[in-house]
Amino acid sequence: MFEIINIRNGAVLNHNHGIESENGLTIKVEGICDLASHITVNGAPAIRDGRRFFADVTLTEKISSITAKAVTAFGEFTQSIQVVWDKKSFRRSNFYIDDHSFFWTDLAKERPQRAFDHFYLAALKKIHEKYNWKVVLNCFYRNDHFGGEMKDVPDIWKQEFIDNSDWLRLSFHAYSEFPDRPYVDAGYDDFARDYDLVKSEICRFAGEETFSVPNVIHWAQVSPGSAKALIDRGLKAISTTFRPRTMVTPSLADRAAGNKENNIAGSQLKAASAAPLPFGFDDHFNAIEEGSYLNCHRVFYNPYLGVFFFTNWSCCNLVPLDVLPQRFAAADAAARAAGGEVFSAVSHEQYEFPYYHNYLPDGMARLECAAKLMAESGCTPVFFSEGLLGNKSWEK
Repeated sequence: MFEIINIRNGAVLNHNHGIESENGLTIKVEGICDLASHITVNGAPAIRDGRRFFADVTLTEKISSITAKAVTAFGEFTQSIQVVWDKKSFRRSNFYIDDHSFFWTDLAKERPQRAFDHFYLAALKKIHEKYNWKVVLNCFYRNDHFGGEMKDVPDIWKQEFIDNSDWLRLSFHAYSEFPDRPYVDAGYDDFARDYDLVKSEICRFAGEETFSVPNVIHWAQVSPGSAKALIDRGLKAISTTFRPRTMVTPSLADRAAGNKENNIAGSQLKAASAAPLPFGFDDHFNAIEEGSYLNCHRVFYNPYLGVFFFTNWSCCNLVPLDVLPQRFAAADAAARAAGGEVFSAVSHEQYEFPYYHNYLPDGMARLECAAKLMAESGCTPVFFSEGLLGNKSWEK
């Protein structure tokens, strides 16, 4: 056995993981070697302690390679990994809200003098003003509930959206809400057509400054062709994964019944806290290594795709208001232990609208609670689509 054991390929490392200076981040590399061998790490001799070996490595680039080599009588064994230096890292928070079609449908029909007089945008702005909150609203082109298409939205509020684009961005989510998982089998061109359509409409009525590359696609799972189209359009960070996976979701009957959100949220919480599945199921349906790593570190980098994968600590519309502090406390404790400094939360638009059958009267309070929890823990609100997960130190 010959392996680096304390750092994962794609690890995002910061001042919590070593000693940082203006010129580099010095970290300790630890591994295991069962071979009678001479070991080097990035060309320098490593210290051996029985099966274990150690070496200090200074990272000077945004993305660096670490190569451990064991020279034996049977030949050379090597392992190379790539890691990211999150230079001058700081605790930061990202927030996005999915499934938007209601607010822009209302704007198209009601045509208020100011877009941010609409109750939904006004409520989001109040959270921003209290906590310097930033949020991305992921949008559908078509409203499957009440009719209407994004082309119906006039551009009379374009400058108003641009003026608020320092904290509120609009992005692509899917062509429409239904069918579920629309891009799990889609081709490159199918995805690109829908993405480019929504982007062009957002830029038309809200300005290019307001458009943001998304952090998630509807149902958070897409085909390889769709993923390639998204990466080609500037994707930097995506929530959890591209691949199809099993998800804890309400049944179709529950979702269709209406006024069942409290029961649905309760079933979600029970499912999330239930005893683990037998290993065979867990191994088959879940990416165990990735998921457990994300739960602690919050993020990792895929060097072959050039994409950061991150996880959300809560989906606010599925977690009762009084449970949100517990959820964040658990995520925060795990991240502090692992040295992670990036946090993200998510919710869905429709639950904030009184005319939706699963309306949550405390839905906006949940959004504010999540924003408050992250702000009071020392997180600076950012957009993960900018810089290195909102950290622009490498751009200065």
